[in-house]
Amino acid sequence: MYSDSQINQAAVALLEMWQQRSRCDGLPETCRPGSRIEGYAVQQAMGEQQLHALFGWKIAATSVEGQRHIAVNGPLAGRLYTDRVLRNGAQVNLHNNLMQVAEIEFAFRFARTLPPRDSDYSVDEVLDAVACVHPSIEVPDSRYNDFVKAGEAQLIADNACANLFILGPRADDWKNFNYVNQAIEVRLNDELVESGFGRNVLGDPRVALAWLVNELSALGISCEPGQVVTTGTCRIPVAVKPGDSVEADFGALGRVGCRFV
Repeated sequence: MYSDSQINQAAVALLEMWQQRSRCDGLPETCRPGSRIEGYAVQQAMGEQQLHALFGWKIAATSVEGQRHIAVNGPLAGRLYTDRVLRNGAQVNLHNNLMQVAEIEFAFRFARTLPPRDSDYSVDEVLDAVACVHPSIEVPDSRYNDFVKAGEAQLIADNACANLFILGPRADDWKNFNYVNQAIEVRLNDELVESGFGRNVLGDPRVALAWLVNELSALGISCEPGQVVTTGTCRIPVAVKPGDSVEADFGALGRVGCRFV
């Protein structure tokens, strides 16, 4: 039985690493979560100890390749906090960042509450609660030295490798966008690299958004007005280093970019 004391011990350890930007080989065996439910319990407890407000949610491992890379069976949900959200065009500090990648993502902002319920929400029901869409870049990181082998319970506890998040401009005319097949042009240091496509995000980022809502609903958690959900990278993460710049052009949805230092 995973006790409240063990949950708190794991949450305290992870929050300290978040604050100090440090990492470990793994949580102590005495408090290491062993299931998705236990991982989410630690994530919740760490959130309750946070000094910063909840900004929204992220989804990790929304592609088969991503799931294989970190040895998980499906997507993972994590929390985003206001202190880690940066403006469009920001300078992003890569100091002590283990992963050193930029992920090009669709971000949906809610207009109204989607409370927990017994039945799953449909994609249409979820989209009916969306206010707008933003182009975005996630700069993930892990509190584990070998996140590939940490396992889904520990990864969930650690907010599914959440770290920094760059939010692009608000797009209100978002409903008719081709989320599956519209190419998202990506530039690294002003040079075009492989484009992203929404079909790489569980087949459609709107499907991924509904997955997140239903994952939280099953945990008894609401999605609230103003919260942003970033749905996972729409292309292989872009490897970056200090001095690099990344820009993604989402067409009618706008552009988002940042520079790494």
